[in-house]
Amino acid sequence: MIILWLLPCISHIAAAQNARFPTAGVIEFERNNNMYAIIGKRVKQDDTYGQKFFESYKKTNPQFKILKSTLYFSKDKTLFKPEEDTSPSNSYMAQGPDVTQINTIYTDLTAQMYSTRKLVFEEKFIVKDSTRKINWKLSNETREIAGYTCRRANAIVMDSIYVVAFYTDQIPVSGGPESFSGLPGMILGLALPHDHISWFAKTVTDKTVDPSLIVPPVKGKPTNNKGMLVIINEAMKDWGSYGKYYLKALML
Repeated sequence: MIILWLLPCISHIAAAQNARFPTAGVIEFERNNNMYAIIGKRVKQDDTYGQKFFESYKKTNPQFKILKSTLYFSKDKTLFKPEEDTSPSNSYMAQGPDVTQINTIYTDLTAQMYSTRKLVFEEKFIVKDSTRKINWKLSNETREIAGYTCRRANAIVMDSIYVVAFYTDQIPVSGGPESFSGLPGMILGLALPHDHISWFAKTVTDKTVDPSLIVPPVKGKPTNNKGMLVIINEAMKDWGSYGKYYLKALML
C-alpha cells in the first residue's frame, strides 16, 4: 500500500525534473482584430456617409481579421516580426495602422533597449529607445496557451490603454509580442479589450535560434519615441477624430 501511495509522487517528481524551461525558440502568434467593433468606434453616429459604408462593409467582410507574426527569442534578446497581410479587402475601412501590423521590433532585454522598424503612411522609420516601463499587476487567474500554463497580469499603458497579458514562467524570458515585456516569463497571450485586439500564441517551438535571425531591423529614417510623436502629430494635424485612433496604434 505504501508503494502504491508513493508511485504518483515519484512520477510527479520525475516529470518536474524532466520538464524543459526553454530559453530559446520560435513562437507563432495570431493577432485577432474585431473589425466590426473597431470600425464602429471610428464612425460617428451622425456620419450618414460613414454609416452607409460601414453597413456595406459588414455585409461583405467577416467580423474578425486574423494576422500572423513570429517571435524569435534567445535568453536575452527577441525579434517580433509580422507576416505580410494578404487578406483581401474591398473597403478603405479595413485599412489603417489600428488594424494592421506595422512594427518589426528587436528588443535587448539586458540593456532594456529596443529598435523598431515602423511603417508610417508608407514611410519607414527606425525608432530606437528604451523599453516601455509597464507597471504590471499580477493576479491568480490562469489559463493554458499553446501547451503552457500562463498567469494573468493587468496594466495601463500610454495613460489610457488597458492591457491584459498572460505569461508563463516555464519560458524564463521576459519578452512578448509587439512592444510588451517586463513580466517574469514569456507573454503568450495579450489583449487590449477596449481596443478589440488580441495576440495569442498558437505554437511554441523549443529550439536554438541562429543569432543572425535576432538582430535589429535596418533601412529607415532614424528617430526615437519623442521624435516619432512629433512626426505623427504633424502628419495627422488635420485628421480630426480619426487621428486619435491612428495615433494610439502608431505609438503602441
